[in-house]
Amino acid sequence: MSATAPVGAEEHRIGLTINGQPRSLLVLPWTTLLDLLREQLDLIGTKKGCDHGQCGACTVLRDGKRINACLTLAVMCEGAHLVTIEGLASGGELHPLQRAFIRHDAFQCGYCTPGQICSAVGLANEGHANTPQAIREQMSGNLCRCGAYSNIVAAVEEALPSMNDRAQATQGGTSP
Repeated sequence: MSATAPVGAEEHRIGLTINGQPRSLLVLPWTTLLDLLREQLDLIGTKKGCDHGQCGACTVLRDGKRINACLTLAVMCEGAHLVTIEGLASGGELHPLQRAFIRHDAFQCGYCTPGQICSAVGLANEGHANTPQAIREQMSGNLCRCGAYSNIVAAVEEALPSMNDRAQATQGGTSP
């Protein structure tokens, strides 16, 4: 049992795959996925912004779909395949969207960038956005305090064709 858990609190063992690596973890029932990633697994790319599901900084992929890690209890992820910003690059090569973000200077302070990128990968997996307006609408849950929205949309628009190809190659986009 965790040293910080109240007396009588029971940890639960969960099995999940994070960035392609199967894991078996003990978690307290109230532990959010965000806290599990950052505090227990040291995957600090996923950011804690508002901690209320309103900013998108904590966006990760669960079975290829976008979720807010701050609103998801870790115990709800039993059997899930999770991908964080750390899991998008493959074999030392950046994900096409990561490369597009760099090319389009689609970040300023960079705090929202991991959530923006994970959200856009999920967007490609969902197949909903094919126009700049649709990208803006579908990405509206990810806030950027610096106002880099036009560059973010340009990066997503450029990378969508290669992300769509990747999503089809992985049969639904459950892996990067």
